[in-house]
This record gives sequence, structure tokens and C-alpha cells, in this order.
Amino acid sequence: MTTLTYCKGIPTLEQEMNALGYTQLEMFLAAYVPIFHRAACETANHLQSTSKFDKSAWNTHLQQTYGISKRHANGVVSFASGAVESAKECRANHIKTLQGQLKSTQQWVKKAQKKLKDACKFYSKKNWRKSKTGCRFPVSCSIQFKDTNWQNLRFQIHHKSRKAYLLGRKIECLKVAPIHVSIPRSQAFIVGSKDETMGNQVCQWDGNHVKLRVPLCLEERFGKYVMSKIVDFPRKLNRLPEVGAKTWHFYRKYEKWCVAVQFTPAPVKRVSRHSRYGCIGIDMNPGSIGWAYVDGDGNLKAHGKIPLQMGLPSGQQDAQIVEACLQLVALAQGYACPVVCEQLDFSKKKAQLREKGRNYARMLSGWAYSRFYELLQAILANRGIYLMEVNPAYSSLIGLVKYLRLYGLSSDTAAALVIARRGMRLSENIPGSLTASLSVKEGQHVWSLWSQLNKTIQRLGMKRHTFYSASKWGSLVKPMVEMALLSSKPQGT
Repeated sequence: MTTLTYCKGIPTLEQEMNALGYTQLEMFLAAYVPIFHRAACETANHLQSTSKFDKSAWNTHLQQTYGISKRHANGVVSFASGAVESAKECRANHIKTLQGQLKSTQQWVKKAQKKLKDACKFYSKKNWRKSKTGCRFPVSCSIQFKDTNWQNLRFQIHHKSRKAYLLGRKIECLKVAPIHVSIPRSQAFIVGSKDETMGNQVCQWDGNHVKLRVPLCLEERFGKYVMSKIVDFPRKLNRLPEVGAKTWHFYRKYEKWCVAVQFTPAPVKRVSRHSRYGCIGIDMNPGSIGWAYVDGDGNLKAHGKIPLQMGLPSGQQDAQIVEACLQLVALAQGYACPVVCEQLDFSKKKAQLREKGRNYARMLSGWAYSRFYELLQAILANRGIYLMEVNPAYSSLIGLVKYLRLYGLSSDTAAALVIARRGMRLSENIPGSLTASLSVKEGQHVWSLWSQLNKTIQRLGMKRHTFYSASKWGSLVKPMVEMALLSSKPQGT
């Protein structure tokens, strides 16, 4: 189930300060945190050394060793288990990223070697000057560097091969290397339960004051309970329920104690209707967000763009993303419909940044795609708007072919229209002027035709901007497809 976390700094009230300038809660946390850290480190080491973890027996061991209660020990076990699982997940993601980089490097080396081999084979022919096709990689010389492009390509192949070898060795070492778990020092974790009073037996908060149960090892210094005034968490939409489990996390940040509470949020009244009554589709780009509203019949009713600025610091970028999400919220509330976005995964693309060029790498790394969808999901959920994720396959191509000229849209807005229709489970058939030029088989999925058209355009080396000047897609694309099909047929047919 989805959980939320609210954070704030612990207020330092004048009436609660002692002679040293600290409150009783801050003094207790400073004394309890080292005990929690030692117990969490020992628990993390035990979790990595054993295959079968007996939580009940280890809980008893922590109580007897460190003089803490069962609820405090539950917080230690939960915190250490989360740290160990996070370290294992990070190691697996690291290996997966390196494997993607290794695969991309090997593919580049293979293609480069084939290009060089075909070029050598072409120039080995006696009548290569009379060839009608030409060389795939013609030899040329640089006066500035005093070498040929063949020598430069061999140099690149050599270094890419060295890189692939080092990546392979690194992956082998990471698979057998021990996992190091990081346990922060200035933190304390207290797990709650829905069956307990105020959601937690050790740390109880009534909306104004917090009351902590002191472990047995510190009762002589602080008594049985420690209390402090912590007012409500400032939120425009407060979803913190009065009942239910509440897990508390105390940590020190920027020389100040902070508190966080994790909980299952109270349900919000649904604002958006079912997707069959209409959807808003969005297409994310580094410079803008294109959106399109589609009614229940699948027709475009409204569209627009939300401009975005690149190269901002992380704080300003988050503020810009939040502002864009709030604009989408206003649109979804006005039309009372869900928002449909693409289901994107950039892990494979980011593993190929070195082989794709500087411009592509700068474009893909310069914008926080995952951060945008993370904030969008949280903001829409807080306001009762449903967010749908669909497969983004051929959405840009379909928008260019079918809706770009029909509605006079830009490429991102046309793709947003396709995404909205896909969220409504509407099919996108290929235009009739193009089906005659493609190999159509009975029972074949419609995406196979879009795949053929996409491969044909890529094979011809046509760029997207070429199609903006055409009055009709049929008059431009159909001759291209026919030409590509004729060129792929053997001679004599």
C-alpha cells in the first residue's frame, strides 16, 4: 500500500531549554542515537552472515544486550533490514548498468569492425571505381592530423575493446565482492502498528505534543517518558489520519534535529471520471510538455504546451516541475478526467550514452524524467486524480503521420494526442494510402505495420523535420516506401 512521509525540524522552545541550551528531547536523542547505531550495525552484520534470520530470537538478543524494549528493538531490526536490502538492490542495479554499458560497447565494436571489413573488401576489387553502390565507409585523409579515417576508426576500436575488457572484469569482481552496508550515525527509527494507541506504542503524538518511552538503559538519566511540543506538519493538503500505524524517524541534518512520520494516507475523494469519458495525454520533452485533451469519442478538444527551462539547479528545477504539475492538475480538474503518460525506462538508453554522441547524452541527462513522474504521481494522488501509464511504442510516429497536419499540431502535442487515445483503449490504424505499400498479413497486429513504416523511414535516412513541409503525408511517404521496397527486392523480379 502507498505510504507518505512528512518531515519537519524539531522546534526548540525557550521554556523547554536547559542550562546548556538544549531541550530534553534533544538530550535524549543525543544519548539514544549511539545505542541505536551500535545495535543496527550488529543487526546488519548478522543479516548478511546468516541465511535464515530468526527475528524473535534476535529481538530478544538486542533487548538483553543493549537494554532496550521490544518496540525499540523492532525499530532497529526494520532499519537494518531496509539498509541491507537497499545495499543489495543498489549492487544489482550497478551490475545491470555495467552490463548494459558492456553490451552497448560490444555492439559498437562489432558494427565498426564490420564497417571497416566491408570497406577493405570494396577497395580490394579491381573495378571498384565503376561500382554503382559506392563504398559504405570511403577512405579519406586528414591534413591536420596526418592520418586517415580508417586509422582513426581502428584507434577507436582498440580503446572500445579495452573498455569492454575492463567492464567485464569489473562485473566479475562485483558479483563476488562483499556488500558494504552504510548505517548513518545520527538516526533513530521507531516502528508503529495500527493496533496500538495513536499508531505507535513508544512514540505517541496527539497533534500537539510528542511523548517518547525511554528505554531501560536510559531511565536513570531521563525518567520513564520524554515529552516535547511538536505542532502539526504544515501542508496545504494534510492527509495524516488520526488512526493507523505511524512510524517515526528522528535524524540530525544541518546541525539540527528533524523528525519524520511515515503513514498510510487517508483516502481522497476521486475527482477524475473514468477514462472512457475522456483523457488528458502528456508527452514529456526536455524543453516542454505537450498536452492534449480527448473527449469520449476520441476527438481532440483542447491542446497546448507547458514550457520548461533547461540547465537549472536542482532546487529551481524541482520548483519548475511542481509548477508544471500544478498546471496539469488544473486542467485535469477542469475536465474531470485522468492524466495519461508514457511508461518510460531510460536505464537502457543511459547505458548507451558513450556510443550515441554528445548531443544525445546531453539531452537525455539534462532533464530529470524520473523526478518529473515521481512528483506528478504524488501531486495527482493528493488531489484525487488518477494517473495512467501506457506503452509509448510509435506514439511520435503515429502523431506525425495521422494528426500533425489534420489538427495543425506540433510533434509533442500530436504524440500527447496518441497517448490520450491509447489510454482510452482506442486503436490507431495506419492510413489507407500507406497500407498498399506495406506487406499486410491477415491477423497481424497493427503495430507491425507501424514498425515496418518506422524501419523504412530509418533506412532511407529521413529526418523528422523533412515531413513538416509536406502538404500530405501520403504523397510523400508512399513513394518513399515503394522505393525502399523496390530497392530491397532481388534483381530480375
